[in-house]
Amino acid sequence: MTPFDCYQTYLSLKNHFTKEKYDFFQYGGRTRASVSAFNKRKDKYWFEKLSRQKKDEEVRNYFIANFCSSDSPEKIWIGGLIKEGETEYQNWLKRNQSLTYLFTEQSNELFSERKLEDVFDCSKGHPTLLKKYLGGKISLETLVIYDRIFEFRQKFDKQLDDPIWGSVSLKLKKYEPFLNIDVQKHKQILRSIICE
Repeated sequence: MTPFDCYQTYLSLKNHFTKEKYDFFQYGGRTRASVSAFNKRKDKYWFEKLSRQKKDEEVRNYFIANFCSSDSPEKIWIGGLIKEGETEYQNWLKRNQSLTYLFTEQSNELFSERKLEDVFDCSKGHPTLLKKYLGGKISLETLVIYDRIFEFRQKFDKQLDDPIWGSVSLKLKKYEPFLNIDVQKHKQILRSIICE
């Protein structure tokens, strides 16, 4: 990957995670960025450094990991991302390598004392599921799996009109296409937990 390709990947993923209408997959990861504009940037060194350190797929995953874990991805600067993003990237890799285990453990804890309906109940404000995610008890990956199984995001969009849910909903929507999830397998895991 050239430094310019790295820059373009950064821009396209930043747009994907921050702009409602931009879709990384629809545009093939392309932006209107030009090589001449890139060469004028004062921070191009960081893109050169990252393109030398990581392979193409790793660069993409590095950006995905950091954008999806950030509370404000629109404020991420490439220099800060390179200096401090490795920890987030390593945590993201661990979560994705142990996705089924993580989902099982978090589901066991979530449903140990609650009924399924209670977890998704929005009648009194934020549902338990959202509170657990915001409290760090449920990972974004587990939240995506629940959305794939129950399709709750659109329902919550109608019932919860607040900026906290709005940012989580956008993050869910934008992160979901990057995860390769066996929905049937996770449905069976969840069924065995709930029906115990």
